[in-house]
Amino acid sequence: MSNLKKYPLIEMKGVTKEYSPRKRFFSKCQNKVLALNSIDFSIEKGEIFGLVGQSGSGKTTCGRLLVRLEEPTSGSICLNGEPINKLKGIGLKTYRSKVQMIFQDPYQSLNPHLSIAETILEPLVVNGLGNAATRREKVLHTLEIVGLSPADDFYDRYPHQLSGGQRQRVAIARAIVLDPDFIVADEPTSMLDATIAIQLFQLLTQIRKRFDMAFLFITHNLAAANYLCDRIAVIHEGHIVEVNTANNIIQHPEHPYTKRLIQVQPGFDFNG
Repeated sequence: MSNLKKYPLIEMKGVTKEYSPRKRFFSKCQNKVLALNSIDFSIEKGEIFGLVGQSGSGKTTCGRLLVRLEEPTSGSICLNGEPINKLKGIGLKTYRSKVQMIFQDPYQSLNPHLSIAETILEPLVVNGLGNAATRREKVLHTLEIVGLSPADDFYDRYPHQLSGGQRQRVAIARAIVLDPDFIVADEPTSMLDATIAIQLFQLLTQIRKRFDMAFLFITHNLAAANYLCDRIAVIHEGHIVEVNTANNIIQHPEHPYTKRLIQVQPGFDFNG
């Protein structure tokens, strides 16, 4: 019998994040803004974990901390049981290759001056993976995976030549090209219409199954989280108020805030 302890893939333990307000010349009181207050949750390998809350709840801050775009004020973040808060240099570079992010706005997240090929190639070049021939093959293969087919037709295009849904597929391709363990998807469909959103939900599900990747799916929409996620955490004013399976969150909510979210958000017929 193995004595090795099994750790979650990603874990936030007692994470607090404070922001200092911008200094104003005539202001004497500079109270810090508490964005996250002692956050605890874990995500298993291959799991799609939803983080649901209204604007200003702290959900995007969680995502930015997990990919090390920001640092926590206190608490720890672990990958496979190893703290990542103080990683620097090669250690941080390795972590960032394992943890990627899909941003909300496909119009803003893609550099308009880079071709689709250059956009997806960039992580491979930065991490020194492969040569010109193998990188091209990897990019073409990844474009096919995200449904931009035939890939040769998209390889040399630029973002302005694509639809919003196609741009977001490019953003997904860039996130998965390094074969990461974990992806933060921050409201990845909120700027797209419902039909395209459902297609991208299906794509994320296929990627999870194909590569056993884990996702943090950040959203304000409980119906979307219910459709996509295995478990859901509800966040309110920087606190996690409830964590449960997606079905139990929707069918048997316990916290008053979760109940209010369900009441104010109309259901979405994902099977229609």
